[in-house]
Amino acid sequence: MLEGKTVVLGIAGSIAAYKAADLASKLTQAGVGVEVVMTEAATRFITPLTLSSITGRPVVTGMWQPASEFSIEHVSLAEAADVVVIAPATADIIAKLASGIADDILTCTVLATRAPVIIAPAMNDNMYRNPVTQENLSRLKARGFVIIEPGYGRLASGKTGTGRLAEVDRIIDAIRQVLQRKSDLAGRQIVVTAGGTREPIDPVRYIGNRSSGKMGYALAGVARERGAKVTLVTAASLPSPAEVEVIAVETALQMKRAVTRAVKGADALIMAAAVADYRPEEVARAKIKKSSRLNLELVATPDILAEIEGGFIKVGFAAESEDVIANARKKLEAKGLDLIVANDITQKDSGFGADSNKVTIIDKNGKIEDLPLMTKREVADRVLDRVAGILGKR
Repeated sequence: MLEGKTVVLGIAGSIAAYKAADLASKLTQAGVGVEVVMTEAATRFITPLTLSSITGRPVVTGMWQPASEFSIEHVSLAEAADVVVIAPATADIIAKLASGIADDILTCTVLATRAPVIIAPAMNDNMYRNPVTQENLSRLKARGFVIIEPGYGRLASGKTGTGRLAEVDRIIDAIRQVLQRKSDLAGRQIVVTAGGTREPIDPVRYIGNRSSGKMGYALAGVARERGAKVTLVTAASLPSPAEVEVIAVETALQMKRAVTRAVKGADALIMAAAVADYRPEEVARAKIKKSSRLNLELVATPDILAEIEGGFIKVGFAAESEDVIANARKKLEAKGLDLIVANDITQKDSGFGADSNKVTIIDKNGKIEDLPLMTKREVADRVLDRVAGILGKR
C-alpha cells in the first residue's frame, strides 16, 4: 500500500528532528520514495547527510540547489508528492502555513502542492496550548490538512506535558490512511464504539473484560479513510486515528449517553465495543479492604444497541466461545440489527488483543459471509463494504 509512492518529508527546526530519521528509514524500507526537505533551522539539529544516507536521495535545503535534479525545487517537489508530511512541525511553520507565508523551501512546497498534507506538531507544551497555535491548527484542519496530535510525556525542556512528536508508527499509519482513501463513504456520518467498559466497584477496582479496542479503532480509521465523518466512542486507550473525533468513556452508562448524542444525524452505528453486561449496584466511596469473601450485588447494564433507535444502520459484534452462528443470529434479531459480525474468541489469533480476526458477517436477511483470518484493518474494510452497500440502496 506504500510501495512506489512518493512522500515529501518536511523537517522543521525542533529537537524532535532526530525522530525524522527513523520515519524516513521505515518509509524507505517500505518501498516509499522519500524526498526530504529541511528548513535551515532543522539542519542545526540533524545533518542533511544523515537523511540522504538513509533515503539514498539528495536532501533539499534551499530553493535553488544546483546539485539537485529538481530545477525549481518547490514546484518540482510539490508535483512529485503523493503526500507531504511535516514531522516535526514547529509553531513557526504551522503559523506560516496558516497565514499563507512562503519564505522557505518547505512552506513554498506545501503551498504549491495539490497532494494531501499531514502535520505532526512538536514543541514546548505551552507553545502548543497557546491559543494562537491552536487557532492556526484549526485553520489548517478547516483547509483539509491532517493534524496528528502530539503525545504527552517528557519534553526537551525537562517538563512533562503535551508536545512530543507522535510516534513514528502512528505517523506512518496516517500516511497510509491518506494514501488509501476511498470515497464511497464521503458525506456519511458513522459512529463507532470500541474497547471494554469498566464498571467500578470502588475507587480502585472495577468489573471489565479483555477487549483491547483494536477492532473498533480499525473500523474508525478505515471509515475515515473512505471519506466518512467518524465519531469514535471508546473505553480503550489507544492512539487516536487521524481525523477522527474521539469521545473517551469508561462505563456502559457513559457510553450510552455519548452514543445517544453522537448518533443524531448519523448514517450508521457500528458497535464494536465489548460493553460489560453487569455493574455493581452500589459503588463504594472508599477502597474496600481485603477480606476472605466479598459479595457484590450486580445489576444489568443498558443494552445500547437494542435501546437506541433511529433511521441509521445498526451493526453489532458477537464475541462467542460456543454456538457462534446461532448465538449471533439471536443477537441480530433481538437487537434489530442490519448486520452482525461474529467471531469465535477461542480460535488462535482471533481472540481479544490479537491484531487479526476470523469473523462471519450475517445480515438481517440471513445471508452468511464467512471470512478467512485477516488483519483487523482488512476485516474493517469488509464490514464497511457491507455498510456502504446498504447505504447505496437507501
